[in-house]
Amino acid sequence: MEKKQPLFKDYEKNVKYMRERLGADESFDVIHLDLVYAGRGMSLFMVDGFVKDDILHYLMKLLSRLEKDQLDPDPLTKLLQTHLPYIELDKQDDMNKAADNILAGPTALVVEGMTEIIMIDARTYPVRSPQEPDIERVVRGARDGFVETIVFNTALTRRRIRDRSLRMEYTQIGRRSQTDVCLCYLKDIADPDRILHLRRVLSEIDTDALPMAEKTIEEYISGQHWNPYPVIRYTERPDTAAAHLYEGHILIIVDGSPSVMITPATFWHHLQHAEEYRQKPVVGAYLRLVRFLGFFASIFVLPLYFLLSMQPDLLPEAIQFIGPEEAGVLPLLLQFLIAEIGIDMLRMAAIHTPSSLATALGLVAAILIGQVAVEVGLFSIEVVLYLSLAAIGTFATPSYEMGLADRLSRLALLLITGFFGVKGYVVGVTFWLLYLTRMQTFKIPYLWPFLPFSWKPLRDVLIRSPIPLKNRRPAFLHPKDPDR
Repeated sequence: MEKKQPLFKDYEKNVKYMRERLGADESFDVIHLDLVYAGRGMSLFMVDGFVKDDILHYLMKLLSRLEKDQLDPDPLTKLLQTHLPYIELDKQDDMNKAADNILAGPTALVVEGMTEIIMIDARTYPVRSPQEPDIERVVRGARDGFVETIVFNTALTRRRIRDRSLRMEYTQIGRRSQTDVCLCYLKDIADPDRILHLRRVLSEIDTDALPMAEKTIEEYISGQHWNPYPVIRYTERPDTAAAHLYEGHILIIVDGSPSVMITPATFWHHLQHAEEYRQKPVVGAYLRLVRFLGFFASIFVLPLYFLLSMQPDLLPEAIQFIGPEEAGVLPLLLQFLIAEIGIDMLRMAAIHTPSSLATALGLVAAILIGQVAVEVGLFSIEVVLYLSLAAIGTFATPSYEMGLADRLSRLALLLITGFFGVKGYVVGVTFWLLYLTRMQTFKIPYLWPFLPFSWKPLRDVLIRSPIPLKNRRPAFLHPKDPDR
């Protein structure tokens, strides 16, 4: 913890300390205005690009009209309550903290003869307008999404939750970055023990900075560094965030990221999508079941096809057609591995390709590479077919993190099936299920309500129930009023 530095009695010494602390002589964007108003020396410290010019011009105009006797006998109180008509004013008696605040955007006013610095929060950030997230698109529904500015994100949340119990707890994380972080929850619903736990975990994060924003925080609070499966859900949709708050979840909003963290999140949360609730219950239930089918098929179908191709005696007579008619030049397992890596390379290339060229890249990959690989005998056509089905199931998964974990699970199951055959496939599937069973998300079983089994919550998970019939909050969150 850095030692507190109170203001000196000498005004010039205070100004010099602040200039050195902020590096005003070395950084062109750190602005220091040396002023004299009402017979007193005053200094404004700010960062260019973070300040609303019109507000500061207005306040400086008011200060320039002050007479010498108007700041006596208590200049601090006079300025705060009378002569600086602005909403977000504060005072700071620690010059080190004042300098850190300036780097976050507020402006500091150092006045001769005062033992505290006036902080004027007239900041503005470069920001894009709220737009519909690319990953969580819906056919009908709101088109606004979270942005990289924390104040905008909290406002978008409050717009949908006009509840007096909504709490936005502000903190800063990072010794050097001082990143703004908000803990958001409904006090009348959320579990107090879970709030205390998250508050404590966030306060204990000791790092220089949060360069990857919410992803850096996840590595501190999840505690499962080598586990590919996500225990925190991300969303860029304010309506999705609001729905989880009403259930009793707790959000973590990090400045600089458009993704809001939803805690806790079980396995099933990552397979739900807002589109299911934008349609009629029957249609939403159908979409959810299709999504579940695609997700599980993307993990198990490819290794199962490989197993049956290698051991056709396991096939019933009615489905003897399964298996490659032409094996191809390469072994079947190697074909699958090369194709899997090729799809990942294509995905990464698409991310780095300008949108105007993305379509052309897809045509080259799908038509030229895939077709030529089959025609020259490098791949069998069945490999392309089943790998396409697996890829479709992966991309149908709403959670990008879950989709990546899905891909790794499929590769591991494919390898163990290739080396050990039927026993490997059975052991691999069993190990996958046991692994997820033993997982926890903030001391909650990851597969709840499937394991441990609870019928009514499981029914709500598997089938998109009508909202009037689903008038209860998930029991695993321990909400204060579960019947509402």
